[in-house]
Formats: sequence, C-alpha cells, structure tokens
Amino acid sequence: MNRREFIKKSVFMTVGLVGGLTLAGCGSTTETGRASNQGKNKPTIKIGYLPITDHLTMIAHGQMEFRQFTLEPVKFSGWAELAEALKGNAIQGAFALTPIGMSLKQKGVPVKAVFLGHRNGSVLTAKNIPELNKIEDLRGKTIAIPSRFSTHNVLIHKVLTEKGINPNSEVKFIDMSPPEMVNALSTGKIDAFIVAEPFGGQAEMQKVGKVLVLSKDIWHDHICCVLNMQEEVVQKQPEAVEELVGGLAKAAAFIDNNPQEAAKLSLKYLGQKQEVVEHVLTNPKGRITFNNLVPDIRDFAATEEYLLQFGITKDKIDLAQYIDDRFAKKAFGV
Repeated sequence: MNRREFIKKSVFMTVGLVGGLTLAGCGSTTETGRASNQGKNKPTIKIGYLPITDHLTMIAHGQMEFRQFTLEPVKFSGWAELAEALKGNAIQGAFALTPIGMSLKQKGVPVKAVFLGHRNGSVLTAKNIPELNKIEDLRGKTIAIPSRFSTHNVLIHKVLTEKGINPNSEVKFIDMSPPEMVNALSTGKIDAFIVAEPFGGQAEMQKVGKVLVLSKDIWHDHICCVLNMQEEVVQKQPEAVEELVGGLAKAAAFIDNNPQEAAKLSLKYLGQKQEVVEHVLTNPKGRITFNNLVPDIRDFAATEEYLLQFGITKDKIDLAQYIDDRFAKKAFGV
C-alpha cells in the first residue's frame, strides 16, 4: 500500500454510525450522546503513547479521518505517567508495555488488550567504548530499563541468564524514561540500556552507543506494546473500537511497505530525525515489524511465564478475560 492508497482507503471507512462515546477529560468522564457524522460533533477518543517507534501506527492520526470519532494522540514521556492516565480515566486507551497492561488488569483496572502495536523493536545498547563489546562485558555494570514492569526487564533477564550472568546480583538496574537514556549513556551515568527504538538507533548514529543485541535475536517475534482500551468504550462502542483498530492496522501495513515515507510522517509524533527512524525501520530489515498484530493468548502467556520465572510478578491474570482479539482479527481478515 503506498501513501496515496493509504490515505484514500482510510478516509471515512465504511463503518456504521453508532451511539455516543464516553469522553474522558483529565480525571473526569462525560457522556456525550449520540455520535454524528458532522466533524464538529464527533466525540474524541484520546490514545496515550510514548515517542517510540513501537507506537508508530499513531501516524494514522495524521493520515486518516475517522467517521465516528476524532482521534487525539496524547504523548507521554514515561510509562508511569501513561499508566496513571489510563488508570485515572484521563484517556480512553493507550499503547502500554505488555507487563504494564497485565499489571493494571491484575489491579482491577477495567482495560482490554485489543491490538498489538508491533513485534520486536527493542535493542540492548552499550556505551561506545572498547571495554564493552559483548553481553558478557556487562557484568558489574549499570543498565537502564524503562520500567520494572517492562518487556525489556524480561528480555535483559533472559539474555543475561543465558550468558551466565546473575541479573539479581551481578549487574545494577535503574529505571529511566526512554528519552533520557541516550544522554545518560553519553555522560557516563549508565553503561548500557535496553529500550524500544529509536533510542538505540539514535545512540548509534550519534556514535555514543553500539548495539550489543537486537531484541529480535533475544526472543524472536516477541510482543511488547499493546493497545489497551477502557472496557466501557469496548462494551458501549465496539464499532468505534473496530474503526480505530482498522485504521491502525492500515497504518501498520503502510509502515511495513513504505519505511521511508513512514519515517517522514513520524516527526510529528516521535520528534526524532527522519534518518534515525528510517535507520531503525530498515537496518536490518526485521529490527521492528508491524505484521501479525492480532493479540494471541499464547504470546501473553509466554510473557507471563517469564515474569513469574524472573520474579517480576507473583500472580497470573485471567488472560482470556483481558484479551479481546475480535477487532484485530477483523482488521486483518483472519
């Protein structure tokens, strides 16, 4: 699908008009009544995201006009703030790390996993010095992770354990917001980080960091960020969620087929240089992928097993109750 086809096929997708959406302002919820085709009267759906390549399908916002609602991206700099906004009903949905979404569900937050943001797409990056050339060189070093409840914490525990390094005693982890990691690496605050792109690519191109391993080579085709929607929206407005997921699926196909164009469109949402985003979308191919984005309970179960194995969580959740794959299945025709 090229850009013209992406735009043409995406505008006013033929989904039936439905009743009112639940709008949420900051900490409040307002019932707006029946939705309308008239742009000024369309309700707004706020979707939280971080400026990372994992959330690049948000370019759908700038390329599509949804029939039943206005999509409002809400950018966060850290996972904790995003999770609190979702928990506090300030946004209707958010792309969140799988462990964060599962943790929210475990705590009783009414959310549903309806769409995968991507697969693969993270990187273990070390300071660009001769002493750090392989994973075994991280013994005794300080490694930044975006959150204890992150796929990255699972990935780093997995790869360190496989290399004979005890992640609980032989390295030091610190939580850090993803946009802060490249600077922390360049100033020596940390020795390495594991996080979503494009920060690994940014460190590479600035020559302050080097790739030790891509996440696809730690756990091939792993899931990471998931679109979590408020259950109330899913229950009361399934047609709107279907339209949203359909639009994001079209954006995903566009990114896979047009990485250079997608990199151009990313500037408004990620704030990164086009060449950095293009680098991580293409070098090497498969560094991050945007296909096979239907939530599959087997992927979530595998993540949960690792969370338990590495002591990141103690309890399982009812995954069948958490996952709602019908919208993504329809979007991808499976």
